[in-house]
Amino acid sequence: MLEDLMMTEKNPYIVCFGEVLWDIFPEDSRAGGAPFNVAYNVHKMGIDVKMLSKIGDDELGKKLTDQIKSWGITTDYIQIDKKYPTSTVIAKIDEYNEATYDIVDNVAWDHIEFLNQDKELVSNAEAFVFGSLSARNEKTKETLLQLLKVAKLKIFDVNFRPPFIDFEVIKMLLHQSDIVKMNKAEMKQILEFIDKDYKNEEESVAFIQDYFNISEIILTKGNKGARYFVEDKNYSFSAVPITVADTVGSGDAFLSGFISKRIQNQDPEEIVKQGVALGAFITSKSGACPDYEYSEFKKFKELSF
Repeated sequence: MLEDLMMTEKNPYIVCFGEVLWDIFPEDSRAGGAPFNVAYNVHKMGIDVKMLSKIGDDELGKKLTDQIKSWGITTDYIQIDKKYPTSTVIAKIDEYNEATYDIVDNVAWDHIEFLNQDKELVSNAEAFVFGSLSARNEKTKETLLQLLKVAKLKIFDVNFRPPFIDFEVIKMLLHQSDIVKMNKAEMKQILEFIDKDYKNEEESVAFIQDYFNISEIILTKGNKGARYFVEDKNYSFSAVPITVADTVGSGDAFLSGFISKRIQNQDPEEIVKQGVALGAFITSKSGACPDYEYSEFKKFKELSF
């Protein structure tokens, strides 16, 4: 493990923290969980990624480990729980290709332990990516808060999942974040939590940036594209016209594309363009982690802009 850490110090990598699970669809089961979806697509962009999570010591956990390894992503930082089961989510796709989720509570990733090796892993990472769902249980929440103390670039994907929304926790996480991704509905909900009326995107995002001291905010707007607010500047891109397969993981894919350019400190417009392109590309395919090669995405992006 020490040898692995010495190697990763030389090679840029990111850490994704939180839920890894099986999405149970009517037709099949797929590996998923928002932070894992981000990890999968960041990996596809050629960026080294470490998934920090927990699975059960059960058949579903073994299958999940085998699946993740088959994609070339390390499972060294996915803990094994002897008591709690591997997470499952019942996913349903409606007639508009939108997904809803029934998320089972008190599963393995609700009990992620704080380990010294993970502290070192996170402190050396280019970015630390996390969402609000991982903080629904006290154990994983405390581990997350410990790791946030050592992370150098903290990227918070708000990703509200009712009924697991505790604004006191959300507020605490927002205050500790460097970059926050939210959709328009989540932005309005945050404003409602702090008794602020929505006026327009610019004023609302500026207020949230100032209130929580956040330097960068990504606002995703589905088929209307996305905006990237960096201090007092902002950059917009329209959505790429596509035939929608389903919307599972589209926001996670956007974040993956964004991160792949952001950690290289590229031009803000190129950062947003990569996010919009990857979000559209994944939405044109079935599931959050479809099988594809980078060359296929690159061609899609070139034809889209």
